[in-house]
Amino acid sequence: MESFIIEGQAPLCGEVTPSGNKNAAFPLISAALLTDQPVVLHNLPNIGDVRTMLNIVEDLGVEVTRHDPHNVTLRAGSLLKLAPDPARFAKIRGALVLMGSLLAREGQVDLAQPGGDQIGRRRVDTHIQALQALGAEFKYNGNFVLIAKKLRGADILLDEASVTGTENAILAAVLAEGTTVIRNAASEPHVQDLCQLLIKMGARIEGIGSNLLTIHGVKSLGGAEFTLSADYLEVGSFIALSAVTRGEILIKNASPEHLRMTLMVYERLGIKPEIRGNDLFLPDNQMLVIMPDIGDAIPKIDDAPWPGFPADMMSVTLVAATQATGTALFHEKMYESRLFFVDRLINMGARIVLCDPHRALVQGPSTLRGEKQGISSPDIRAGIALLIAALCAEGTTVIRNVGQIDRGYENIEDKLLGLGAKITRING
Repeated sequence: MESFIIEGQAPLCGEVTPSGNKNAAFPLISAALLTDQPVVLHNLPNIGDVRTMLNIVEDLGVEVTRHDPHNVTLRAGSLLKLAPDPARFAKIRGALVLMGSLLAREGQVDLAQPGGDQIGRRRVDTHIQALQALGAEFKYNGNFVLIAKKLRGADILLDEASVTGTENAILAAVLAEGTTVIRNAASEPHVQDLCQLLIKMGARIEGIGSNLLTIHGVKSLGGAEFTLSADYLEVGSFIALSAVTRGEILIKNASPEHLRMTLMVYERLGIKPEIRGNDLFLPDNQMLVIMPDIGDAIPKIDDAPWPGFPADMMSVTLVAATQATGTALFHEKMYESRLFFVDRLINMGARIVLCDPHRALVQGPSTLRGEKQGISSPDIRAGIALLIAALCAEGTTVIRNVGQIDRGYENIEDKLLGLGAKITRING
């Protein structure tokens, strides 16, 4: 197992370019299964989860040509296997998005239990209900088995705005007979990217970016070429990193159009980047003062479906709040285990009260102390949050199981070294 050794409080300055959107990679790779023509994807993040996803579709029978670590061509030219390798499938949750495309392409799919972050129960019911509405029959025998002789368009109301559930419904509906309406659809940037790629492939989709999608089924799809936008979660992580280390960082190609709510929340913590075209500039004079609500009330920062504040930004924003003057209540609505990493921050000196599994009260600023004995992360986002905490803490911190961070952040130590961080990767 690899670890990071971090010497905190080094001044971080310079330029950094985020990788492509991790959460867009999975549905875009899955979309390639809907045609026997080549689909070319550019700016794929070269991270563990994406490499696993490419290995999974390769096992299914898709020809994967890796031009370099960030550009691939996928060609699903022949009959595909219906059941991905369970061992690989158990490593990531994003591969669930194969459900819709395999069902549409082959009329049947057999998926094992997915893996992913340990942040609480993550339902699959929404996915199944949407595909059943399109005509699939479902059987659960420990695996998720779906069979459909023919998919037909339907008016679907999702019981929650599930991102992957929406993506599965879209992937199945584009080749279904007739028109499908998806209500309460997720509209995150990666859902939008999926729709844009499918349109390039010949799909007919209306309402992109909204929670009401109308999909007119077509008989077949062709090949296409698509470039992933920047990972807005990685951009948000670098904003927090720059602010708490008092650094001056320019984030190149940041796709600020996907950051409006994130920037609003950071402004409430006294962090205000400058938008410079497609870049973000973080001056080193951030106020880091929490803005109270009207009447001097304690402000609440909570997550919500897009365009609300992303759930995956809660961990790093909470770390930023530990370095700001004032008090804020964080309310993580989606996952009952997301906030359980705060005990590591408390041990480092943060003043946090974990009110219940979903709420944490943060009072700052706190002087964080390094953890030489080592800390581990339960999930990707907690991992990058702990890394940010270590970079602004006094002394040395050892972060174990950095494979968790590698799953979501490409070459993170190289990017940090380029900014002047003192970070070393070791075995053990």
